[in-house]
Amino acid sequence: MRVLLLADIHANWPALQAIRERYDVCICLGDLVDYALEPSPCLEWLRREARYSIRGNHDHDTVQNVRVPEGGGFRYLTAVTRPVTRQRLSPEDFRYLAELPVSQMVTLQRHRFLLVHATPRDPLDEWAPNDPAFWEECLDGVDADVICVGHTHQPYILTVRDKLVINPGSVGLPRDGDPRASYAVIENSRVQLHRVEYPVDETIRVIEEGPLPDDAKAMLAQVLRTGGRLTSEPKPQGSSKPGNGP
Repeated sequence: MRVLLLADIHANWPALQAIRERYDVCICLGDLVDYALEPSPCLEWLRREARYSIRGNHDHDTVQNVRVPEGGGFRYLTAVTRPVTRQRLSPEDFRYLAELPVSQMVTLQRHRFLLVHATPRDPLDEWAPNDPAFWEECLDGVDADVICVGHTHQPYILTVRDKLVINPGSVGLPRDGDPRASYAVIENSRVQLHRVEYPVDETIRVIEEGPLPDDAKAMLAQVLRTGGRLTSEPKPQGSSKPGNGP
């Protein structure tokens, strides 16, 4: 069985389209929306192709229209992209996001997979570094063979005790210095991390044609082209306040 593992698509349709892997099962670990501005085609693809999909913090907050504290950087980018995201979601898209589970346990070829966006003890928001000591504590009481997570936008594979922890990185908004779309493939108990180039200028073109403030467009272009570098901070504009993390 060949499993395609995706996370943190963030409405980047050109990046998702660039993944052409053969697979028997597709799993998505959340954060399907915000930042890039093509949520609907991404969600349509996932409804068709993903056998298992869970919610991330951006999915949850978008559906609930959560106000996130004022701030700069990625919080600011969430603040200005979320209203556009909500405008571009269909009723079917909203239902899909609202019905995603926060976590899910599935069995594939006699292995138990725990799917969470962040960590088992805080499925939506906890930041989980590539650190065995962190995961030693985090996995106490977790009855699974493979733990699949996203949220950090940084790919890694760890063996902790008798468990495997996999973060496939981000399809749509990598933050590890490599702008290529990131994902993982699991086959015959072997995990491989992959990167694929995609037409980032097409993603940026859609952003630039959208209704975002000019500084947000420039910041998003910088992040997309550099794989996460965000060296400029916006000047507050108007009363836009919502925004949140990775």
